[in-house]
Amino acid sequence: MTGALLETFDVTRSFAVGAGIFSQKQMLKAVNGVSLRVNKGDVLGLVGESGCGKSTLALMLLGLLPASSGSILFDGKPVSHLPRLELARRIQPIFQDPYSSLNPRKSIGDIISLPLRVHGASTAAERQRKVDEIMELVGLPQRYITNYPSQLSGGQRQRVAIARALIMRPEIVICDEPTSALDVSVQSQILNLLMDLRQELGLTYILISHNLAIVEHIATRVSVMYLGRIVEEKETEALFRRAEHPYTQALLASVLTPEPGLGIPDAQLGVEFPNPMDPPAGCTFHPRCPHAAVVCSRKAPRPVPRGTAGFTECHIYDEAESVSFKSAAA
Repeated sequence: MTGALLETFDVTRSFAVGAGIFSQKQMLKAVNGVSLRVNKGDVLGLVGESGCGKSTLALMLLGLLPASSGSILFDGKPVSHLPRLELARRIQPIFQDPYSSLNPRKSIGDIISLPLRVHGASTAAERQRKVDEIMELVGLPQRYITNYPSQLSGGQRQRVAIARALIMRPEIVICDEPTSALDVSVQSQILNLLMDLRQELGLTYILISHNLAIVEHIATRVSVMYLGRIVEEKETEALFRRAEHPYTQALLASVLTPEPGLGIPDAQLGVEFPNPMDPPAGCTFHPRCPHAAVVCSRKAPRPVPRGTAGFTECHIYDEAESVSFKSAAA
């Protein structure tokens, strides 16, 4: 599991958003200076609240959205310089909702074989052989090949989506909430399938999820995103054992527990997410942070190396700011 397969350097993505016909458009920074490194064989978990920029970042990694600034490298080459078909062959998505991501007018066989036809791969007989092979690999009986998505269950549809994503044997698969639309009883089956396929096909995953239990179970590294930035990144075991950024701590505190009598956990984040059109000055998390000091509202924190190839973007752990932070907090 060595060697960077996908890297981003200070990537941003801005959108011009208008409040009305007569209002001047404002710039919304959905992704704000994100640097990531995904090694071959990794399962990188990307977590954060809705609206923090996870899906926008995923679209940029897929080459479906250009970055406003910064660079994205795939196997050392800028994504923008790779031919569209080559990038699509090497990196594929599995979308959140199998009910809407499959064409209801196409048969299962047509849906799975579409990438082969788009890429002009081999003969009809060879395409059929590959479809049969991938259906067996994802646990879909051959009798479903002429069925339509409406005739399948949610779990079976997600298996179709996985088969379509993997039929060209990509190197990276971006899983955007791959189980959130499924029944709880089916979620574990799909997750186990993804992990088996990772081992069998040598896949690298980027897993976007709100479910921290899923991330803890299958991710090798975790990046925590808040208001367009990665605020903490560590190996999974280290992050769940000792989260350091106050936002990560709050996310972990918000996880429901089956223990009776504990009730619904309170993450102490309040009910209001900051306005991304007008983010707070300094550390964008400081209005919700229980440890915030004066310096937090005045100066943005820098990534502070913590442990093995991990970092936390917080003044608390920055030795250069520790004196001013402690004196301000006092």
